[in-house]
Amino acid sequence: MAEKVDFLVIGSGIAGLTFALEASAHGSVLVVTKSEPSESSTRYAQGGIASVLGKDDSFQAHVDDTFSAGAGICETAMVELVVRSGPERIRWLESLGVEFSTTATGDRDLGLEGGHSRRRVAHVEDMTGRSVEQVLLERVSQTPNVRLVTPVIAIDLITADKVRHAGDANRCLGAYILDLTTNCIQTILARCTFLATGGCGKVYLVTSNPDVATGDGIAMAYRAGARVANMEFIQFHPTCLYHHKAKSFLISEALRGEGGVLINAAGHPFMDEYHPQGSLAPRDIVARGIDAELKRSGADSVFLDMTHLPADFLQERFPNIHQRCLELGIDIRFEPIPVVPGAHYCCGGVIIDADGRTDLPGLYAAGEVTYSGVHGANRLASNSLLEALVFGHRAADSAGQELQEKTFRFPREVPEWNMGLAIDSDEKVVVTQAWDEIRSFMWRYVSIVRSNTRLERAARRIDLVREEINGDWWRSQPFGDLVELRNLARVAQLIIQSALMRHESRGLHYNLDYPDADDAHFRRPTVLWRGRRRR
Repeated sequence: MAEKVDFLVIGSGIAGLTFALEASAHGSVLVVTKSEPSESSTRYAQGGIASVLGKDDSFQAHVDDTFSAGAGICETAMVELVVRSGPERIRWLESLGVEFSTTATGDRDLGLEGGHSRRRVAHVEDMTGRSVEQVLLERVSQTPNVRLVTPVIAIDLITADKVRHAGDANRCLGAYILDLTTNCIQTILARCTFLATGGCGKVYLVTSNPDVATGDGIAMAYRAGARVANMEFIQFHPTCLYHHKAKSFLISEALRGEGGVLINAAGHPFMDEYHPQGSLAPRDIVARGIDAELKRSGADSVFLDMTHLPADFLQERFPNIHQRCLELGIDIRFEPIPVVPGAHYCCGGVIIDADGRTDLPGLYAAGEVTYSGVHGANRLASNSLLEALVFGHRAADSAGQELQEKTFRFPREVPEWNMGLAIDSDEKVVVTQAWDEIRSFMWRYVSIVRSNTRLERAARRIDLVREEINGDWWRSQPFGDLVELRNLARVAQLIIQSALMRHESRGLHYNLDYPDADDAHFRRPTVLWRGRRRR
């Protein structure tokens, strides 16, 4: 028997919880998430939220910095919308109980990060995401109209074109949800479905992302017929901690904003050779600079040096990073931090409009799962939480209004998930093997520096791996790892296809065979949808 709700929210990061809280004023909300509710990329966002809050700042300066980082293909209206909405969204978080760091005089302590021309990053020490996530989860737990269910994973969206007698117009009707404890599949019908599943960093071997970042929402939306864009633009954070015990631990860009300098194994500052802003250059340039330095020297890592700054300041400003490094035997006050680039943020995703609508009626989205046009070819530091807040809020407003204005009837019959002749798989090792293979060739061939040869090799390999995965999918009853693998493989294919289509180098996409930007032909998004391609 299908469960029916007004709003189905898939994901529990900042975008999903913002939407859930605001949509609860319009109807019943079900939030589903596949791990601990707090386990999302939001939790690991150390830096903060970029917004125009300082007296020496302006909306135009923030817009200009966003465009500069985005390498010419940001969408003007969307950037201005997000930037101008920033102060209001910060005040909303404060009204919920988020306490941003302040100076001794009581003013907001605004951080400076790479690509920004002003101090404008509101933060909670170096644990902004964790603090915001905590407050939002507390508020959700206190909201009667919102129910949060875990651990479950969405398998596929339910669309009208797959349901008999559902009407002529295609739309999203909800999702099939797999309970990861019982392995039972439930049909959830919703008047509005909201994707907040985050990014896809786990498609790469080295990443700052948590294990849940497997591109589920992008893959599901693509299979349902929604358009996706700019999947070639994967941001590699320049400074992930390099230590065999430090899985996915990020060294925030804020350290460089406060004066940290990147040095090589010989102790030489090298970023001035790659950009006038040195260690504070935009992320794509810093990541390529580190990649070139590692290849030139053969070293395992470079280092971020903070030792010239006051020890007390480092411990007070970056307590989380200081403590974690200390646990691993690294005292950032007196020794440099070993760092390497890691896959960090997907600048592409499911196309949305200014109100968070996708191409598929009934399906909204916000956050890293989306392409809004704000980030262009490279995201400006700390614009991500801002974007998720703005579109989570606007989508809730729009979806709530739609519920009031339009009569929506659930179809009389929606088929349950069809298991067919599938059986429980006893060969989980094949999932692990395919997962490792994808992450390995994506890291070698489709990472910071690419070439036609590398991309073509990756394309051949992903076709073979996807063929094997599809065979396993139809033979086996779904289980969590297989669902994630299926999505991961689809997203890898979308990244490779998009990269092959862009015959230039721009922002996060650097191809040795096309080293220059080509504004005449490629100053636009790369768009893919269900087996077809469009520029």
